[in-house]
Amino acid sequence: MRTLPLAAALVIAIGASAIPATRSAMAGSFDGALGWLNSEPLSLPELRGKVIVVQFWTYSCINWLRTESYVRAWEEKYKDYGVVVVGVHTPEFGFEKNTDNIGWAAKAYRVGYPIAIDSNFAVWRSFDNHYWPALYFIDAEGRIRHTQFGEGNYERSESVIQDLLHEAGKSGFAPGSVQVEGLGAEAQADWENLRTPETYVGYARADNFASSGQVATDAEETYAIPPVLIANHWALSGRWAIGRESATLKSANGKIAFRFHARDVHLVMGPASRANQVRFRVRIDGAAPGADAGGDIDRDGNGVLIEQRLYQLIRQDGPVADRTFEIEFLEPGAEAFVFTFG
Repeated sequence: MRTLPLAAALVIAIGASAIPATRSAMAGSFDGALGWLNSEPLSLPELRGKVIVVQFWTYSCINWLRTESYVRAWEEKYKDYGVVVVGVHTPEFGFEKNTDNIGWAAKAYRVGYPIAIDSNFAVWRSFDNHYWPALYFIDAEGRIRHTQFGEGNYERSESVIQDLLHEAGKSGFAPGSVQVEGLGAEAQADWENLRTPETYVGYARADNFASSGQVATDAEETYAIPPVLIANHWALSGRWAIGRESATLKSANGKIAFRFHARDVHLVMGPASRANQVRFRVRIDGAAPGADAGGDIDRDGNGVLIEQRLYQLIRQDGPVADRTFEIEFLEPGAEAFVFTFG
């Protein structure tokens, strides 16, 4: 689960069996949305009488991707019974403010329900939200009756939808929970073997950077990968400019190495210029990934940066252990934002 940097961790506690209306609060507002996808502009007053699921998301977030197959299934199962899912896209990174990028993501990730474009965080603030992803379950009277921050608790969330529908006098839907098997990046993490945390590349939030010397902030510098990387540390080689959000490669054949322990390796990255493409090659423990290749590379480790998004680079096929990941960009212009693992 990602949080807005420096935000207070405010969580609404709701009982596990009942949904106490006495502890609920009126929902925020969509009024500050800059635009809408998949729908004409919506407002909460005009949706009164419906059960509403508001989902805050940002399209490069692996935590959101792993929840999306469930939200998509709920929307399909309950839309004919008075449930409206509204996605509020609030960006973490600058490239996620681009409306064309959001539209691409909606199609690529099959987000067919209404999307409020919240690039100035107005809807986020009106809900006093602090998390990606976040779900707000709103009853037919417009009250927030349940929240879910981050991944998990899917059966509980679906039971809340059913309870709110019953309160609204709706019936006829199939009891029980949807059965979901996420594919690709939507597959649930291997939590038992996940020991490497989300790691940012930009200097504002970076941890465990292992290249020697000082980081040259907002300036070009040549870096080298040390002979040995300890667990959960990473390093650069080649000429890079490290900014607040990301690091941008300024010369060909620059690399990033990471010593990790997880089934999956993802990297949010893309070409710094949307007009360019950047070829890259992945190695794991110095060899081509073979059966451990993620969905965005071939077995030889080859891939191409086309758009700015999350790329799945490794999905291990066998036992999980400490391993060294390396990505080499064959041309300049690659921009790397954050590593996530699964």
